[in-house]
Amino acid sequence: SCATTTALLPCSTQYSKEGEMREWRKRVKPLQKLDHDLEMVLSAVQAKNKKLKEDFKRYVVHWTYYCLRTFCHGLHHSSPSQAWDAGTELSSRLTLKMLKIKAYKEEILSALGEFLEEHFPLPDKDEFVKKKTKINFMLLLIFQNLINKLMDTPHDPYLIINSSFWPPYIELLLRYGIALRHPEDPNRIRLEAFHQ
Repeated sequence: SCATTTALLPCSTQYSKEGEMREWRKRVKPLQKLDHDLEMVLSAVQAKNKKLKEDFKRYVVHWTYYCLRTFCHGLHHSSPSQAWDAGTELSSRLTLKMLKIKAYKEEILSALGEFLEEHFPLPDKDEFVKKKTKINFMLLLIFQNLINKLMDTPHDPYLIINSSFWPPYIELLLRYGIALRHPEDPNRIRLEAFHQ
């Protein structure tokens, strides 16, 4: 086999390459099976989702038809005063259901509020003010550096971004057009020339 190969690699290297290929094929087979199984699960879930959507549409149509038929049947087989009573009865039932739904909604929102309060408490007011002041101070410091650089060296207004600048603040300044990146060096920014 070694004499018949035309590869420039020595025979031992060729055997090691073939061994590597066999090893990779062994490793890839379970992944291919897993990929196939996941595709099957995805298609099953998509089919179930489609069926549920169709069932829901049929249910809504059926329920609407049932309500209209019941209401019309009540109107047809009763006197005008009975029809009025049937309409007000239906209206009062719907109003009662709406009130129950609103009460349930309030109950859920209250439970959600308690959960959030317990697991994600709001910071103390003093702590919040300290953080807000620190954030404003850091942003103010970046602005001061940019303005000083622009005023001190107008021919080279670019400030080198170092680790002391928090990247989201830099991104904020760039996104809102307050600062511009250097065209050749992304680690340098300057204040937008609003005065020109």
